[in-house]
Formats: sequence, C-alpha cells, structure tokens
Amino acid sequence: MSTVLLNKISEVKKEINNWKQSGYSVGLVPTMGALHRGHASLIKKAKETCDKVVVSVFVNPIQFCPGEDFDKYPRTIENDKKICEELGVDIVFAPNAKEMYGENSRLSNTELTFVCPPYNFVDCMCGKSRPGHFDGVATVVLKLFNIVKPDFAFFGQKDAQQLFIIKKMVKDLNLDITIIPCPIVREDDGLALSSRNSYLSEEERKNALTVSKALFYIKELYDKGVTDTSILFDSAISILDKNIELEYIEFRDFSTFEKVKEVKNNTLAAIAVKSGKTRLIDNIIL
Repeated sequence: MSTVLLNKISEVKKEINNWKQSGYSVGLVPTMGALHRGHASLIKKAKETCDKVVVSVFVNPIQFCPGEDFDKYPRTIENDKKICEELGVDIVFAPNAKEMYGENSRLSNTELTFVCPPYNFVDCMCGKSRPGHFDGVATVVLKLFNIVKPDFAFFGQKDAQQLFIIKKMVKDLNLDITIIPCPIVREDDGLALSSRNSYLSEEERKNALTVSKALFYIKELYDKGVTDTSILFDSAISILDKNIELEYIEFRDFSTFEKVKEVKNNTLAAIAVKSGKTRLIDNIIL
C-alpha cells in the first residue's frame, strides 16, 4: 500500500480506527517537515517497532517565539512525502493551523487551551531564551497523541530537553504511549543533522562544526576521568570558534534534569549557539 497524504483530522482518525480494530500497533513520528536522514532514522525505527506508521508534518506556530523563523522555516511537503513513501510510511498527516487549532484568531493562551510543562524543566536551557516554546511543543504533541492514538512515539535525542518534557508529560498525564528516544544522526564531519542547517553559509557551517567537536572533547575528558563541570565547561569553550555566539553549555542529570557539578553516567552535556543568525543545538549523553 502506498503512502497516503491526509490533511484532515477526521480522515486520520477514521483510518487509525480501522487499524486498531484490526489489531495493528501504531507508531507516530512527529515532525515539522523538511525531512532529512535524522527523521529517516526515526521512521526506520518506527517501521521496525510497529505495524503501521504515521508521520506528522506540521510547522507548529505556537512553539515559535516572536522574531523566530516561523515564516521562513523550510516547507517541503512534496519531498517529505516522497521520502516517506520510500521508507514505507502508511500516512503522512499534514494539517494546517486552522485544522489543528480551529478558528481561533489568536493562537495564544488567551483563546486556546495550552499544556504547560513544569516550570523547573522549561525555565532553563532552550526555554530560557524561548519563553512559551515548550508550552507550544507540549500542546501540539498532546493533540497529535489524541488524534493518532499511537502505541509508540519516536523522538530524536538532539532535542533532549523536548524529549525529557514529553516523557514527563506522558507519565504525569497517564498517557498509554511508549516514548522511544532515537540517537542523534550526524553528517560525516560531525554536524548534527537539522532542518535549520540549510540556513548556514559555508563559513557559518564551518564555524558550527566546532559545536560537536566541543562535545566530543567533553566526552574524551570524561572518559579520562575528568568530572568537574567547570573544567569541562572551560575546555568546551576553548574549542568553540570565536565567531560562534554561545547561548549555553549545561550539564544535567538526564534522569531528573537537575544541574550537576560532578559528571557521572547518564549526564546530559548540551550546547546551544548561534552561527550567524541560525540557532543550533547539540548534545551528548556521557
């Protein structure tokens, strides 16, 4: 059966209801489109795990903060569908904002019900510079969960804070869904794959390569016995290109998301930067 592109919630629900009645397991890969090899790795994992796979393609307006790149975010639905067909996806769900959020004239929490994750987990790292971002992420993901009713949902580790928050939401709201984290996929030169990489000029991309190099250096030092985060922080800074604008380097226990002073197993080392005007994130689990 070929991949079906659906835009309406009612159509998706009808198809999935038929699957459920037939006893099929359902996997969801939520995306904002502009699919690349990182997304493909999530889809492949979903195909290995589930009988049926849905890929959502939706550039979610309520997770973009003022001044961010919502209008210019790459939208490549025809190519996305082609990739999904090649990977054996059953449904590409590509709604517009009106379909997802109704007739609200303002997509804000003055007129729309939002999901608000715990303050301790959003007022740090990416949430510090992107107020309201994770409210928008949690809201759209919960809506997708309610529409698709997946047994499994697949998320990339590159968005580590998002992954933690989604897992927390699933636990706290008693959702009967298993979240499957998937490893970061990188270019041959180490750059973490991202739809935003297309914004980078040749020079900006060259500078951005020092982000993954800094993380690999942190891992190298940790493997040699260095656990003091202040030393690891300074060592990472020494690797980053001087033209990179650093937003943060943080070390957090990936089980609790608490900041740590001494690194141990399952510590998240995360970096956010701007190379030119493009914001990039990357991380490594130690």
